[in-house]
Amino acid sequence: MAKTTKTAPLDKKKDSKTEENNPLQLTKQHKIVFGSLLVLFSIALLFTFISFYIYGQQDQSAVGELTDRTETVQNWLGKFGAFLADLLVYKGFGLAAFIFVRLFFLTGMYMVLGISLKKLKSIWFWDLFVIIIVSILFGFFATSAPELGGTIGFELNLFLQDYIGKTGTLLILLFGLIIYVIFKIKISPENIQSFFDNTKKEIKADLATIPLNGAKSSAYNLEEFAVVEEEIDEIHLKTNGSQFEINKEALKPTISNSSDINRDPIVKPLAMQVTPIATPEIISNPIDTFVIETAPEEDIIEENLASRLVADFGLFDPTLDLSNYKFPTIDLLKEYSTGGITINQEELEENKNRIVDTLRNYKIEIAQIKATVGPSVTLYEIVPEAGIRISKIKSLEDDIALSLSALGIRIIAPIPGKGTIGIEVPNKNPTMVSMKSVIGSAKFQEAEMELPIALGKTISNETFVVDLAKMPHLLMAGATGQGKSVGLNAVLTSLLYKKHPAEVKFVLVDPKKVELTLFNKIERHYLAKLPDMDDAIITDNAKVVNTLNSLCVEMDNRYSLLKDAMVRNIKEYNDKFKARKLNPENGHRFLPYIVLVVDEFADLIMTAGKEVEVPIARLAQLARAIGIHLIIATQRPSVNVITGLIKANFPARIAFRVTSKIDSRTILDTQGADQLIGRGDMLYTNGNDVVRVQCAFIDTPEVEKITEFIGSQKAYATAYLLPEFVGEESGINLDMDISDRDTLFREAAEIIVNAQQGSASLLQRKLKLGYNRAGRLIDQLEAAGIVGPFEGSKARSVNILDMSSLDQFFNNEQNN
Repeated sequence: MAKTTKTAPLDKKKDSKTEENNPLQLTKQHKIVFGSLLVLFSIALLFTFISFYIYGQQDQSAVGELTDRTETVQNWLGKFGAFLADLLVYKGFGLAAFIFVRLFFLTGMYMVLGISLKKLKSIWFWDLFVIIIVSILFGFFATSAPELGGTIGFELNLFLQDYIGKTGTLLILLFGLIIYVIFKIKISPENIQSFFDNTKKEIKADLATIPLNGAKSSAYNLEEFAVVEEEIDEIHLKTNGSQFEINKEALKPTISNSSDINRDPIVKPLAMQVTPIATPEIISNPIDTFVIETAPEEDIIEENLASRLVADFGLFDPTLDLSNYKFPTIDLLKEYSTGGITINQEELEENKNRIVDTLRNYKIEIAQIKATVGPSVTLYEIVPEAGIRISKIKSLEDDIALSLSALGIRIIAPIPGKGTIGIEVPNKNPTMVSMKSVIGSAKFQEAEMELPIALGKTISNETFVVDLAKMPHLLMAGATGQGKSVGLNAVLTSLLYKKHPAEVKFVLVDPKKVELTLFNKIERHYLAKLPDMDDAIITDNAKVVNTLNSLCVEMDNRYSLLKDAMVRNIKEYNDKFKARKLNPENGHRFLPYIVLVVDEFADLIMTAGKEVEVPIARLAQLARAIGIHLIIATQRPSVNVITGLIKANFPARIAFRVTSKIDSRTILDTQGADQLIGRGDMLYTNGNDVVRVQCAFIDTPEVEKITEFIGSQKAYATAYLLPEFVGEESGINLDMDISDRDTLFREAAEIIVNAQQGSASLLQRKLKLGYNRAGRLIDQLEAAGIVGPFEGSKARSVNILDMSSLDQFFNNEQNN
């Protein structure tokens, strides 16, 4: 019995394979034969048409006498050639018939060389279009020579003139030529303008190299630029008679008037000169040194300092469709702080003394202590005396927090790369980090990254910029109201300020329905969606599954393109495409980065479960090389939401404040997120060190201004369309033959009806079957209409309520 069940599917597979191979499947030899025939036929047509225009008048009388062997013709292909020429040229399209020679020749060569014939569709369409237009054109201008336009062109011309006159006919022909030039030759006003602009630049560059009056130097001198560093006259201190010396140069505020900085994209920015920090003063007390440090803030340089270098003439430029697109200006963002950090000297001194006293109470002596002031947290770096165990200091975290009366402190023992132990203490009056100061920083503007993201500022007041393309996926978690949505807005804003709409697309999933709706205004610029969706921002969880599976299809398609191009990642592929080494007619195209953003992942897992987890995990495993990156945020970092399958593929993680150490370990694999102070305070890790960052704050009005600025500009005709996904049919063939039913079909139906529960596991237990046979029985019962369709983890519904109804069902089947 087992052998028959195993061999039956194999026989069906063989039969299906033979059926698939039979219908109109041309072998390689057949293609070469037919292709050679078409090539030779095209050459014959060429000789036929040429000889028609030489001997056509002499052969005219013999065209109708093909059966008379005594009749002679001058056509180079004899009577058959004279007939073909008369049919396609004189009675057909005139001179435009020569295009048929090209069509048959290309078709034959494609078959001989083994190239896919699907690529000929466009060639045939546009050539037939040109044949009709040219034929009518000759029929319009050469009415006295019908052999130029042919009978079809002459008659179509008369037909058009009868209804719209000569002027209307001429306008129609002109419109046809415009269609061909724009869609086939792809000449647009922007291309013409860019050609003349590049020519003008080349002429200017050539003139600049010509010396005048024997001068050795160039006729044009470039003006040198230098960034003038403003001196700081005031440092905000709350005490005057402090014993600590503060380095004023290290507290240089951000330049507020960024428009005064000259930003010529041709001139490279000069390297910023960093003034060395003065040697700190040695304090005469039992602790050798206590130095206050704050790293200098970067100068705000208006967005895109180097702008975007125009591609060399001849290279493909993906931004040409929106060549006049302007990036949002930095003035759209709001400055929330005064530009510098206010240092409370009394607070620093008091915290230092309390830390030292607390450690001394436990007989831990400190050799040195140093303070680095950040926007929301101050880092105290201590060097313990020799012989002190680090674990002993780490165990005193709660005692130090009690002595400092702090919201929560975090001990880093030791600090990676340094021989010190760090104690992070929240500031009583934290400084807000604005998105403007982060976006305008030189570190972000000069970042040579594929997808740069400015998250905020570190504890040493440096702008923290990471590359999403190298993460390659980002997982964000934290309790409600701790800054996840603001963090997502900061990520999206960073990419909007740095990447052109042709270079990056967003797939936004917003189960909350209110967080990401502001980005609706840039749908035709930056967003991607399925072809049948009305809104690009997905708020319905049922549509998320199709979108994720569509991204998997896009991923597979992109890998096929990379395979054909013989490259390993999207950057190499796009570089090769820009260099015009890949033919668009072979399906190649410029590939923008795609960033999937999910604002509340826990809600998706609760409603869809495995249907969401599987495509998410598959994208996370494979999609990095082809430019699809995932950013997933959740307020519930539990193990049933952030599963091991997902977590293993998200090395880059951001943890905002969470409520317990367990949640911190779930997201970061270490504790510390439970000691954060909230309001954008976060920990970032990419598989190695953990960095504390104060997330940049961007408010709703700022996002509205940015999206309105982008949305008001010229956009694409539609949003970026993802490939359509057709889900697998849940059931089996509903027209299943009754004779193919299992011998246990009726017995299985009785068990299902008695139990009123349609599940394969029930049949396995009752009938002692394997899973495969039980599954086939369930499929047969569904085809018969006894049980309902598959409903995920739920048991199938039973459509027949009792045994009498089941008997009546089988009787009706027998009678039919």
